[in-house]
Amino acid sequence: MNAGPVRVGCIGIGWWSDVLADAIQRSGKLDIIGCYTRSEAKRQNFADKYGCRPAASYEAMLANPEIEAIINTTPNDVHLATTAAAATAGKHVFLDKPIANSVSDGRAITEACRKAGVVLALGYQRRRESHFRRIKQQIDDGLFGRLVNAEANISRDRLGKFDLTSWRYQAAGMPGGVMLQIGIHYIDVLEYLIGPIIAVRGQSAQLVLPGDNPDVASLILEHANGALSTLNASYASASEYYLMNIYGKDATAYYDLHNGLRLLRRGESKPVAITCAGNDTLVEELEEFAAAIRGQGRLEVDGDYATRSLATVRAGIVSAREGRRVEVAEILDGDRS
Repeated sequence: MNAGPVRVGCIGIGWWSDVLADAIQRSGKLDIIGCYTRSEAKRQNFADKYGCRPAASYEAMLANPEIEAIINTTPNDVHLATTAAAATAGKHVFLDKPIANSVSDGRAITEACRKAGVVLALGYQRRRESHFRRIKQQIDDGLFGRLVNAEANISRDRLGKFDLTSWRYQAAGMPGGVMLQIGIHYIDVLEYLIGPIIAVRGQSAQLVLPGDNPDVASLILEHANGALSTLNASYASASEYYLMNIYGKDATAYYDLHNGLRLLRRGESKPVAITCAGNDTLVEELEEFAAAIRGQGRLEVDGDYATRSLATVRAGIVSAREGRRVEVAEILDGDRS
């Protein structure tokens, strides 16, 4: 078994690749030794910034025996090709969410890594935020009693920051728009806290931003335990905002970006502030990936889970288009577009 930091190569050089590379440098459990993107200037700039070697091609980077794993931030529609190539070369893969644009690709990615015996980890860092960890612990301890309802909001201001040439803002590259790009994070948190999601009702709109993709979307989620949750996602709001309220028979947790976490127990009249220390969610998920490569611990989010998470978003897309309740199982069984 190898010792020391996991040696990685980065593919898909963009703004998020730098975010993950910065987290790698904060960690020390991984070491960037190579990078590749089609633009020679971009890969040279990345190499200069992070002290690694630019590769002339993706194939050349995969052929480098020093590289143990790939940090993959390529566009969604090439996740299968880039990840399968890495798996075939015996490289572990950390893949940014969503796993793909289709359930069939998500399954193929998962199977390629399983067949090759390599670790596949997905980037779902929001669930790791300390306030959500605290709520989850309290739920597991029985403080909330039966969970009945939740409401969530994840909003960002993209007006004036919108690049219509980017795959991230086109229907072909990011089907479902804002719900697939950022709403999926809070779909994950709601499932993490309340339990599996079995059906979705959705509606979306394009109100402020140009292009061909929704900038506002709302979902009603049915959980397997009977609880209902709602999720609103927006790229058309005036500012960045996050909210997550969890309602149980015996207690309610209120979290928002500006006021932090508060808890209100049954019979009390005012919520009590709960102090949660900040944590580095990106470092945590990358170090979990590194540990799994070294045969230590288990992954919190793997390919199977990420494919189901994608299916929930796609159920919302079908629901918004057809005006009906859509079961997640229908998407998993039929991979409807």
